[in-house]
Amino acid sequence: MDVSHLAAVDTVRAARVLDEVRNAALSGRPAPVPPRPVIGQSWERVLRSGVDPDHGSRSGLLSMDEVRRRREASPLRHVLPVLREGLLSVADIARHIMVVADDEGRVLWREGSAPVLRKADGLGFEIGADWREDVVGTNGVGTPAVTGRPVQVFAAEHFVRSHATWTCAGAPITDPRDGRLIGVVDVSGPLESMHPATLAWVDSVAKLAEARLREMHVRSLERLRAVAAPVLSRTEGRALVVDRHGWTAAVTGMPYTERLALPKSVSAGQRWLPALGRCSLEPLAGGWLVRAADEPSAGPAARIVLDLGGPRRRSVRVSDGAGSWTRELSPRHAELLYLLAVHRAGRSAADLARDVFGDPARTVTVRAEMSRVRRYLGALLEHRPYRFTESAEVEVVLPDDPGDLFPRTAASPGLVHGSR
Repeated sequence: MDVSHLAAVDTVRAARVLDEVRNAALSGRPAPVPPRPVIGQSWERVLRSGVDPDHGSRSGLLSMDEVRRRREASPLRHVLPVLREGLLSVADIARHIMVVADDEGRVLWREGSAPVLRKADGLGFEIGADWREDVVGTNGVGTPAVTGRPVQVFAAEHFVRSHATWTCAGAPITDPRDGRLIGVVDVSGPLESMHPATLAWVDSVAKLAEARLREMHVRSLERLRAVAAPVLSRTEGRALVVDRHGWTAAVTGMPYTERLALPKSVSAGQRWLPALGRCSLEPLAGGWLVRAADEPSAGPAARIVLDLGGPRRRSVRVSDGAGSWTRELSPRHAELLYLLAVHRAGRSAADLARDVFGDPARTVTVRAEMSRVRRYLGALLEHRPYRFTESAEVEVVLPDDPGDLFPRTAASPGLVHGSR
């Protein structure tokens, strides 16, 4: 049920209808109308996680020392001015608060209307609180983090009964360098603060924040490029200078590549990288000088472990005779690599588009994503069709509950019904 239009006209009636829908869903009775798909799927996940719908559960608050540590380590600190300017200018009039949480659902910043802040305290919506979906149920912080898209949660769409006097709209903020979730920005308040445009508003401000992070990254690469120029001018053979995340600032003796896949824990010394083979890594201010061996080597047969054990634990680990490296995966890359792992004969771009989006025409999107995947898996992936190399040993680690495999794409038949 789309509650936004009904709530805009009659908040009380909308809340009453949703309460009936929630009660029916929890008791197994037929509901007067079905919940919205994003809410119904969230309720199913929360039921499996064991959250108490009548009393909820709260984990302990982080200490203020830990909150300060996380604030200083979070890239979200760089975009707080953008978020404040976009979301707090009318906070008192609109009776709402802005909440910014990290990628683990911990509330790091919370500002806005003083009366609403006091009400949030009563819900446990405090600095340092854990608002993951599997801790406090369906909500505007935890649910967008799981689904990877903006979500508005109104009244009894919240799973825990005490939150049913609340409305919230949250949008994920991702790192533009790799698509990794870095946090969620949420606007919350009492039911009467509900407005149909709130979700689009919050999502737009989240995208502005991501654009600011992108600008900062470009400027950092420009600074690293200035450092790299004299170093590469004295370097013979194939070499490149990359930042700490593998983004290329400059190259010499080889074609330009936008990004180089680095080990999760990178250190100076000899390494084997998929795109280059045997390399030496030397630290530079803000990045690494990577010198490729004179003769590229594909190395011995690789073992690939695709770890999909949980929504917050998705990675690919590659090991061979020269060592091993691990890379965290975005939700989309995890989906694509899972499909290639269960279809070892390969999938065309149209096959993958059908599997992921239910639309074989979305090949442009698939090809763009697979191009990004190949930047870090290099020679371990082939194309036409896309597939792992025959020599690679591929293992998939699955979650204990099949419903946790790809919660944000539960409607995609290729992912729900794909063989394992």
